[in-house]
Amino acid sequence: MTTILDFDVPFNGHVLKADHYVGRDSNRILYLHGAGASSRHGHRLLRGALQQRGQGSVCFDAIGHGETGGALAQSSVASRTRQAQAVLAAHGMAAPLVVFGASMGAYNAIQLSARHRVDALVLIVPGVYTPSAYEVPFGPDFSAIIRRERSWADSDAWEILSRFEGRLLVIHAEHDATIPLEISERLVAAAARAESRQLHIVRGAEHNRLWSLLAETPAHFDAAVEMVMQTVVGGGRQ
Repeated sequence: MTTILDFDVPFNGHVLKADHYVGRDSNRILYLHGAGASSRHGHRLLRGALQQRGQGSVCFDAIGHGETGGALAQSSVASRTRQAQAVLAAHGMAAPLVVFGASMGAYNAIQLSARHRVDALVLIVPGVYTPSAYEVPFGPDFSAIIRRERSWADSDAWEILSRFEGRLLVIHAEHDATIPLEISERLVAAAARAESRQLHIVRGAEHNRLWSLLAETPAHFDAAVEMVMQTVVGGGRQ
């Protein structure tokens, strides 16, 4: 029997809509969704598979997304980090944490690793950002910054990961038209002090079609989930 508990987190005049996939063995995973039309419900495939293996997870709809709603202009990449911290505090999630981040959420996950005790990071089709975009509200000014050629090259993500000593798994979509492979490769290369680090490229996958593609071949899906599990509980390869 699977248990999913909904809960609310007040944040700066908003109410963040969140849920907890209750796990048998562990409930220290925070899962952060991406930008655009993303929401927590778009990650049910992987979260459900983890729950079946005993690993619970918490995920929330950031401001401007899903059931939380509100205008994107009322948020920023930095605000999303603070929203994640509010959810951590409200739900009393104990360190060491495991943080998943998809697309933009990967950068928030990296930022959390600099602020909290995190012993595993799972970064899926990961985006990273220049520090000059971090506090800029979502909208035309933000878009102008990140659309500059290779705006991500001076990201602080590399320096943050250079201090990370936990387990790192980066999952890249082979045909990702949004995230260059160079970003995923540099993230893994930066984590020189990590207990384990691995880059996995999902063949045939696109930025917004990775787990659903894997699910079409159960053996491939299960193998990818087991790789994630190794990172979550230990046993990933160097």
